[in-house]
Amino acid sequence: MTFLTRSGDKIFHIAIIGLAALAFLELIVPLASVIWVSFFENKIINFPPKGYTLDWYANAWNMPRFREGFLMSLKVGFVATMVSMLVGVPAAIFLARTQFWGREMIQTILLGPLIVPGIVAGSALFMFLIGFEVATGVQIAQTFAGLCLAHSLIALPWTIRLVTASLVGMDRQVEEAALTLGARPFTVFRRITLPAIRPGIFAGGLFAFVISFVDLEKSLFLVGPGSTTLPIAIINYLEWSIDPTIAAVATVQIAAITLVMVVTDRFFKLTRAF
Repeated sequence: MTFLTRSGDKIFHIAIIGLAALAFLELIVPLASVIWVSFFENKIINFPPKGYTLDWYANAWNMPRFREGFLMSLKVGFVATMVSMLVGVPAAIFLARTQFWGREMIQTILLGPLIVPGIVAGSALFMFLIGFEVATGVQIAQTFAGLCLAHSLIALPWTIRLVTASLVGMDRQVEEAALTLGARPFTVFRRITLPAIRPGIFAGGLFAFVISFVDLEKSLFLVGPGSTTLPIAIINYLEWSIDPTIAAVATVQIAAITLVMVVTDRFFKLTRAF
């Protein structure tokens, strides 16, 4: 009986490892394939490649649409991250530390962009901005400000969720002890609460930036002249050409996001936020 139990545990353990390996491959293989294709010498993507070259990276950089789209995505991502942190951190602290009627409803509304499909949210926001323009005469749709507003909305839930998780996970008795010993509330926040939730704040900011940087659905409705992001530039290019230039652009995008995550985790240990 003991032997059968041990045998069953071993099979279960192997099955779990196998499923984890399959999930890991499902994530890695598409990324590795894109990176591999970006070095193909062939203009028409086919296998096996005739050879390898770096010309597609130079070709992508020489195209204003990709260069300007990359810079625009960086600017919009930075603005969206700052807005989400300025709004999300105080909101998370207030919701985690205060009990009042309607608290759950407010949390649901703030986390709504995670639930609503991106294409639906993008079209709804576009119609709202058009209605606002008709009513006030102020154009926000298809402007840089409107694009930043949309990206801030999709970035905000990540900041709130991760900061709230950090607040829930910390020991409140430390704060109460500091207050009992005479520390002022602001001092307690600055010396105790803020250092404890710092990984959650930086994790929220990082995820906010990444979500903004790769967003396609909302940007599809709200980009205008001079405010085209990198994902939109990629879609526009694919309408007329399919060559390794797209893979090169996607590889640079993957490398930029990976670099941001690795550097941030090196200094702030993002795994502590989960």
